[in-house]
Amino acid sequence: MLVGLAAATLWPRLAVAAGPIVVEDWGSQPLGARGVPQGWRSYETPGGHPKYDFTIVEDGGHRALELKSDDDHSTVAKELDVDLGVTPVLEWAWRVISHPAGADLTKRATSDVTGHIFVVWPRFPAVLRSRLIGYIWDPALPVGSTVKSQKTGTVSFVVARSGPQGFGEWSIERHDVAADYKRIYGETAPKPDAVALSIDTNDTRASAVARFGRIAFVAR
Repeated sequence: MLVGLAAATLWPRLAVAAGPIVVEDWGSQPLGARGVPQGWRSYETPGGHPKYDFTIVEDGGHRALELKSDDDHSTVAKELDVDLGVTPVLEWAWRVISHPAGADLTKRATSDVTGHIFVVWPRFPAVLRSRLIGYIWDPALPVGSTVKSQKTGTVSFVVARSGPQGFGEWSIERHDVAADYKRIYGETAPKPDAVALSIDTNDTRASAVARFGRIAFVAR
């Protein structure tokens, strides 16, 4: 009996840590495939004029989606099933190759940004009440700062990386989505419905390129 009680007491300590929830690793996508990737869907924004100049590539040992933009705003989304109470951290590999010249997210007339990743919480009516948190690499804004979209109240951007250090190289980012949601909206984060990848140059009429590798949700 004592052995049984001891085992029961120890059981909670033996719980296995939650494994990663992989959203996409591009491994099943045909190399060289262009346009909206398999398993993803277009996610159009008003006035975006999307071209979906996206290509599955191999780069430095990474299978990746390359996003190119030239005077357009293209976004693709993938549905997901993730419990942020268990795996609240969004982890992704990316290589940002170029920023749109003249872009400044703090100004409506130039609110463009190179390739970035969103977590999406749709709410009806979607145009007015959905919530999106986008993680970006900005040329100048400080890391960790939050910028509200100058065009829609549904989007908040979090600066994941800033400046020239590491620019053009592969890196892995990790951001606590549950904590960011609580900080931005003052509420416990519900389950998100989708992850989206986007690139936006239609305000500056410039161009930009970025590549995204593996995307997953992991435990803290």
